[in-house]
Amino acid sequence: MTTMSHVKKTMNCSHFINGAYVQSEKNQTFENMNPATEEKLGDVALGQKEDVDRAVQSAKAASSGKWKVMTLKERSNTIRKIGDLILERKDELAMLETLDTGKPLWLSKKVDIDRAANNFYFFADYMTSMGTEAYQQDDVAIHYAIRKPVGVVGLINPWNLPLFLMTWKLAPALAAGNTVVMKPSEITPMTATVLVDICQQAGIPDGVVNLVHGLGETGAALSSHPDVDAIAFTGETVTGTAIMKAAAPTLKKLSFELGGKNPNIIFADADLDDVIDTTIRSSFINQGEVCLCGSRIYVEEDLYERFIERFVERTKTLKVGDPFNEDTYVGALVSKEHYEKVLRYLDIAKKEGGQFETGGTIANEHKKGYYVNPTIITGLDKDARCVREEIFGPVVTVIPFKTEEEVLKQVNDSHYGLSASLWTTNIKRATRVSAQIEAGIVWINTWFLRDLRTPFGGMKHSGIGREGGVHSFDFYTELTNVTLKL
Repeated sequence: MTTMSHVKKTMNCSHFINGAYVQSEKNQTFENMNPATEEKLGDVALGQKEDVDRAVQSAKAASSGKWKVMTLKERSNTIRKIGDLILERKDELAMLETLDTGKPLWLSKKVDIDRAANNFYFFADYMTSMGTEAYQQDDVAIHYAIRKPVGVVGLINPWNLPLFLMTWKLAPALAAGNTVVMKPSEITPMTATVLVDICQQAGIPDGVVNLVHGLGETGAALSSHPDVDAIAFTGETVTGTAIMKAAAPTLKKLSFELGGKNPNIIFADADLDDVIDTTIRSSFINQGEVCLCGSRIYVEEDLYERFIERFVERTKTLKVGDPFNEDTYVGALVSKEHYEKVLRYLDIAKKEGGQFETGGTIANEHKKGYYVNPTIITGLDKDARCVREEIFGPVVTVIPFKTEEEVLKQVNDSHYGLSASLWTTNIKRATRVSAQIEAGIVWINTWFLRDLRTPFGGMKHSGIGREGGVHSFDFYTELTNVTLKL
């Protein structure tokens, strides 16, 4: 069995500009830390405005080069090759992802790396079947639309699913013929640093894919750069607001997938075994650091006591610990700053009168690392901060309800609107209630089941726009209508 004590992998992370790894012009760096051990993983180049400009100019120059004139088949084959190379380096990428994030290694292998490769496979296929509109106007004219790349796209990504979410943007951006500048989270820089090498090995021309590491100022420089034509961002809502302000003067296209405080609505007629199995995942997978996690759980009164008993019992069996142990279900939170944020919310819950059915504590057996036990809180009012605000950790609240009208009112009384799960065996109720939930995604009797052709995104403070299938191409391309007079 591999354990953290047997893992000594370290890595310094440089920028990648115009086909080469480079240091910052001012030669500044910052440290990358392992959240499971609090040990240094390496140094990361600190990008400044000058580094962002170098990367953007590289992408801009490449936008009129070889990548632009490649045939559709050539570009599709190149994108597919990226997926192949990701799987060839699966063990390496999974280790780096786990070292950076603190998530269990089995999860990195099973979900993050496989789905990252599949993003390239999907868009390599999808791009070859895309069509556009054409209309014949009697015998007067024919009107048809041409898709063109947006140009230079900035991809700004979060730390919870670093490779998976970066490829979810990079694959369609490349499929549409764009050039890109990627800015990963400063907390999780390693797999992005490997990804650009993979892109080069796959045959992506120099300058098409660029990478700049850095802090918030780096993202701000990318968002405000006049030669960046679009920004795709996944992350929390406050940062999304800042990016929107920075991008506004140059009227960039924006695609935001932001925060969520997602409801999990469980009616008394639901299959309780299925509910418990799935709710364990939707509550605590990836340490609860998933924007789609069902962190506020509503249970119909007739089922409430049985649900709590079963849910608490199963949660207590979850192993918290070394991400490299095969039986670990909950690893370390991603950083000291985030760990302290989650602990503050546990204190808030106590002050608000919450009852901890399990958890509410740090994993004390760990001398180092940012470990929090899976936590179930009951007894909170619907207006409590821990019910309304995104905690983004292994913490859920459970509230009973009596009627559809009551639960819908509570579910929709939120600034967020990313996703929801609905559990019932009554198909009429399922369709009726799901149609009234204010969220971009509603799962019925399941969670996190995705078809990459379908629209993905949030309402209200949870995002702008949609990704997936044609929706991704609508963002990463511009349409030109051509009218041919007959």
